[in-house]
Amino acid sequence: MAAPILTIDLNAIAANWRALAVLSGSAEAGAVVKADAYGLGAEKVARALLQAGARRFFVATPEEGVAIRQAIGPGPQIFIFTGHMAGDTEMIQDLDLIPLLNSLDQMTRHFEALPGAAFGVQIDTGLNRLGMEAGEWLAVAAIALERGPALVVSHLACADDPTDPMNARQLAEFHDLTDGIGVPRSLSATGGILLGPDYHFDVTRPGIGLYGGVSFPEMYPAVRLTAPVVQIREVSPGEAVGYGGAFVAQTAMLVATLPCGYADGLPRRLSPGMKVWHEGIGCPVIGRISMDLITVDVTALTEEPRSLEILCPEQTLAALAEAAGTISYEILTSLGRRYSRQYLGGGR
Repeated sequence: MAAPILTIDLNAIAANWRALAVLSGSAEAGAVVKADAYGLGAEKVARALLQAGARRFFVATPEEGVAIRQAIGPGPQIFIFTGHMAGDTEMIQDLDLIPLLNSLDQMTRHFEALPGAAFGVQIDTGLNRLGMEAGEWLAVAAIALERGPALVVSHLACADDPTDPMNARQLAEFHDLTDGIGVPRSLSATGGILLGPDYHFDVTRPGIGLYGGVSFPEMYPAVRLTAPVVQIREVSPGEAVGYGGAFVAQTAMLVATLPCGYADGLPRRLSPGMKVWHEGIGCPVIGRISMDLITVDVTALTEEPRSLEILCPEQTLAALAEAAGTISYEILTSLGRRYSRQYLGGGR
């Protein structure tokens, strides 16, 4: 049986990077490729972004950095958000990775283990997740700045909501802690880029916007998900479909079964309410999404479909996430390994 096909458009990802680079104004746009490029294949995506012009890449862990370095070769900077943890020294040194130091302990470890090696600093301005708190940073800033960090960063907590006052508070805090340091600074991921020039500083870090998970001018959808039809059956009035008999047919209908489910990143909470698509016609999912299967009402179609689309122009990543009551990041990074992945464009 043919597997569902996840089509990943590397040209679209590159075009989204170029658009976000333009929106970043005078700031240099990096690229966030952590979590296997949000599940889409970090090596292929990183090579496409390198060809588009990206020269600063951001990942979560040194292990992710190793994969990116092997994909893009020497030269471009690769920053590690989790910093320099115990046991990371060899990878950081051998692959020329740049840890974003999050604490005095990490700074001490890095300076003692790799004196003279490149590093950055992450400062917490209100997210309370990673980074030095204000007092800690002020206590070590002179020592750190003397050694010349490659980048000083922080991260916005509420950039997806332009009206949230937290954005302005974090911006002010970042200015207070870093103005005049003479080192490149970075505050904004995709959401911060869209907040405007005040948030851009020297380097921006587009992430979800590269992959079509948030709307902005000139955004191109980067993924398409198509599932083959395993079986079509006739269901009579009064018959139930799926686990728990959650759906009962009121009229005669045709029901198609697709070979994907919550094990493949399609949350169970999408049923009911989710649609899949065939040549612009929306077909409602009926019954409960199960681990491996989805059942769909295709009665309205004029022909029996051989496949149906889950992610497509009619149902974007953001729309599917909204229907699931989650965010596009979660949907994107959960798309299952059972999908057959096809790449369009360069960077292969």
